Amino acid sequence: MASEIGVISSLKKLLDADCKIENIQPPVLASDAEINIVIVTVVCPDGRKETIKAYREDAVALREFIRRNTQR
Repeated sequence: MASEIGVISSLKKLLDADCKIENIQPPVLASDAEINIVIVTVVCPDGRKETIKAYREDAVALREFIRRNTQR
C-alpha cells in the first residue's frame, strides 16, 4: 500500500506540473485480469520524459487512478 501511494503521488505531481501522459503499457482499456506491471511515460513542457513503473496491486491501483482522473 505504501508504494501504491508513492506511484500515484509521483504521477499526481507530474500532472500538476502540466506534464502529459504520453504512453501507458499495457493500455488502460485492456483488461486488468493479469496485470503485473504498468509503465507510464510522461512528457513535461520542458521536453523531459519521466517513467513511472508500478507492480502487481500497485499497477491495478495506478491504472484505476488514470481511468478516473485523467483524460487522454
